[in-house]
Amino acid sequence: MIAAVLFISLIVLLFMSVPIGICLGLATMIVMLFVDGAPPLVLLARSVVTGADSFPLVAVPLFVLAGDLMQSGGMSRRLVAFANALIGHIRAGLAYVNVLACVFFAAISGSSPATVAAIGSNMIPEMEKVGYSRRFSSALTASSGMIGVMIPPSIPFIIYGVTAEVSIGKLFLAGVIPGLMFAVMFMFVARFLLRKEEAALDAKQTFSPASVASTFRKSFWALLVPGIILGGIYSGVFTPTEAGAVAVVYAAFVGIFIYKDIKVSELPGVLAQSALTSGTILVLVVMAAAFGRLATLAQIPAQLASGLTSISDNPILILLLINLLLLLIGMFMETISSIIIMTPILLPVAAAIGVDPIVFGVILTVNLAIGFCTPPLGVNLFVASGISGVSIERLSVAVLPFFAGMLLLLMAVTYVPALSLTLPSLW
Repeated sequence: MIAAVLFISLIVLLFMSVPIGICLGLATMIVMLFVDGAPPLVLLARSVVTGADSFPLVAVPLFVLAGDLMQSGGMSRRLVAFANALIGHIRAGLAYVNVLACVFFAAISGSSPATVAAIGSNMIPEMEKVGYSRRFSSALTASSGMIGVMIPPSIPFIIYGVTAEVSIGKLFLAGVIPGLMFAVMFMFVARFLLRKEEAALDAKQTFSPASVASTFRKSFWALLVPGIILGGIYSGVFTPTEAGAVAVVYAAFVGIFIYKDIKVSELPGVLAQSALTSGTILVLVVMAAAFGRLATLAQIPAQLASGLTSISDNPILILLLINLLLLLIGMFMETISSIIIMTPILLPVAAAIGVDPIVFGVILTVNLAIGFCTPPLGVNLFVASGISGVSIERLSVAVLPFFAGMLLLLMAVTYVPALSLTLPSLW
């Protein structure tokens, strides 16, 4: 009875367009108030406080602020210029530059929509100038933006690490190889789609060592960010949470005093935007913690695990069903809340069939990252559409070839654990 009322309430509230953080809290409250045998209402308050009382969780607003400072401080523009100097002379080079720039910015932002906004605002107009269609450029940017949550630092990995109580540092390492594989795949798909587009394939520039050296010097301070953050974490100098604070101080210093793209008078606006984003995320986190706590007390995870294992004891089939479920959830639900809700429900199922919690974190994140590129939620699609002016409908169709590649690599990540475990095993 508790499970039925909980999920029916959640679905009804979602269809009423109530913000998802409020949906989670209200659905939990409805069960506690009106269902016999449900825990008392005080559990909601306790779960909210417990969910917010987490030192690793402090990393989320810090990395959000660091990403906003880096975007405002001109780091994305300089990274694009450096990537263009490196490979812009190759046929279809600007398509590759787009993907490579997303990889660079992913390594300093931790957010998929932020990656699309930062790179898309630079690359989509530039690609159109030299013959790429706006539709193709927007689809490539929206797809490549998903790398933002796979290359460390990654906000979804931080949320999963807190929820599943696993090492965030190992999760960061686990995402590197899959993230790079997705980048290479996007380049291959882009090249295939452009095979008949001579205007786009013809490089409009020649390789210049002087240009590479010049753009490298200009982007040097941005390129240092991944080394500082990840080097500090894995050398034991600071924790992932402390790395967020270091990233904020570094981004502010570089943006104000070195690149000088941020004026001190602009800082309140950047802080306000970051506070709004962080507040939204943290409301989701604490309400989802209460929702997940109630679901656990109602033994919903155990029942789901029993139901899935009763269908088959074949790990391959169970993982396929989990992937289908997560892909569906990613289409309709925001990533952070999905991780907090689904981790305590699905992790026991995965553990029962021998899946490492680190591997499952990557599987979960990849599935939900694909959701950034699939309607109706598809945040990356909305960001790219807003930049380019291409309708969501046309963009959703243009993304389909990249989506096929995403599904192929999702299967590889799911069934080849070594892709996720090789680097963490070395640490």
